[in-house]
Amino acid sequence: MSWDRIRGQDAARNTLLGAAARGRLGQSYLLVGPEGVGKRLFARELAKALLCENPPNTMTACDRCPACTQVEVESHPDLLFLRTPKDKQELPIEDMRAFCGHLSRKAARGRHKIGIVEDADDFNAASANAFLKTLEEPPPDALLLLIGTSTDRQLPTILSRCQLVRFAPLAQADVSAILAAHGIDDATKRDRLARLGAGSAGRALALDDDSIWQVRQKLVEGLTGARASFQPLAETWAKFHEDAGKDKGAAQRMRASVVLQFLIEAVGHALKLSLGAAVPGLGAAEAARLRAFAERVGTDGLMELLDQCVEADFHVERRVQLILIVESVVEKFTRLSK
Repeated sequence: MSWDRIRGQDAARNTLLGAAARGRLGQSYLLVGPEGVGKRLFARELAKALLCENPPNTMTACDRCPACTQVEVESHPDLLFLRTPKDKQELPIEDMRAFCGHLSRKAARGRHKIGIVEDADDFNAASANAFLKTLEEPPPDALLLLIGTSTDRQLPTILSRCQLVRFAPLAQADVSAILAAHGIDDATKRDRLARLGAGSAGRALALDDDSIWQVRQKLVEGLTGARASFQPLAETWAKFHEDAGKDKGAAQRMRASVVLQFLIEAVGHALKLSLGAAVPGLGAAEAARLRAFAERVGTDGLMELLDQCVEADFHVERRVQLILIVESVVEKFTRLSK
């Protein structure tokens, strides 16, 4: 792939490529921004540009040489990845020690040794301490790229030793273009997915799943209907994120967050309808149900629900137990809608 395929991140690209052009490329960078906006893609492209055997231009990969191919399939001997195991919530110290050990060895085929920590949000005190010596004094030919979602999630010892590169949420047009590149040809569908993706191409692509929309209909209709029932609705929502797999924490959190976005959208529509505003694209039956919901709950109740959903989404990202989040939100809906 070329740099041009990384959309909407010109500032990050200019930061790194500008430093390289001036001979000032550092050794430790923290790439920070929302999930699904291109951080991992960017780190891989940077690694490819540094390891390419036949670069057509400075800091540009040819995408054809053996080195470029090996970077794509993660088999290049001078490119190391560190990820949180699927059955863990934190980076194990044993994995960190092995990563640092491999990174300390001399480059096998080129001038660079590149280590990518894909889950920098998952450091614990032990793994962070094991990483500090390498982070403070990287081998002369090493480049460290850490990937996280926000500076708030980083330990001070890690944050203070990295140069920060920020990645922004993508514009809706960029998300739509990425969806088109992935074969989603229906423009109306692309626009809706791009809007609900909230600046994340990864989230928008994940929403291209019929089961998500089936759950959306069941939950939104149930929670905004005249007789919301706590137990079956909580079970439906919990089963939906659990179906992502017990060892897929990120996928479960994404599903929980997606449902919250659906609920925020529905409550927002109800609030607009209660104020006499039009909601383009809303079907007559759904509009009638949401108006009735707004009448039962009232403006203050709608604002409470919005606050609850936004707070719940924050807790999803902070890895509060999902069942607790589900129960708190469903309880609030069922209590206010009576």
